[in-house]
Amino acid sequence: MNHITFISTIHKEIGKCNTKELFKIIDKLNPEVIFLEAIDETYSDYEHWIFSNFGVFHEKLEISAIQNYHYHSTFQYVPVCVNGLSEAFHKKVNLVCKNRELQKLIDNFNYLAAENGFEFLNSLECINLQEEMRELESRILNNDEMDKIIRADIEAYENPMIQNINSYCKKNHFNSGIFMCGAAHRKSIIEKIDKSMVTEEENISWTIFGN
Repeated sequence: MNHITFISTIHKEIGKCNTKELFKIIDKLNPEVIFLEAIDETYSDYEHWIFSNFGVFHEKLEISAIQNYHYHSTFQYVPVCVNGLSEAFHKKVNLVCKNRELQKLIDNFNYLAAENGFEFLNSLECINLQEEMRELESRILNNDEMDKIIRADIEAYENPMIQNINSYCKKNHFNSGIFMCGAAHRKSIIEKIDKSMVTEEENISWTIFGN
């Protein structure tokens, strides 16, 4: 049975959400396989080469933590995204980012992440705050068609991650793995994990990190 722990993360360091703290979590779980919300190009062969030869760490928080773990253990790194987020998603961000009410929610999220680290990112409080931000974004857009497109694009972004993990597990066996994905996706990824445990073959057991 392949066992995977799902961990919500953030892509850049902020306060207690930093490489050192994430490395501690990874090291304690001691995974043989690390699945990451990333495309192949996120950690290029060149970036791997300059790390291996010169110790230059990646700017992405999760990969920097993985590189630290590399000094201690042997593991398989598996990026699970097919494509990056869509143009429509980035257009939405540009449209809503200047709203003062939304900025207050974002500032609060960043404050809680900085103060409480990965404990917050892996909490129900984090899920609720992300939901509050998404609901406000929909009201700001006031465009049902664009909202539907963006939600569909996010589904198309998230679904391959779980599919690729399931596919890997059908072909490989390991005792301990982790899957790291941005906290904004926490609620929907947990729902997809629950669904996959019902519909897929019983070759994976999941643990949700945090509460």
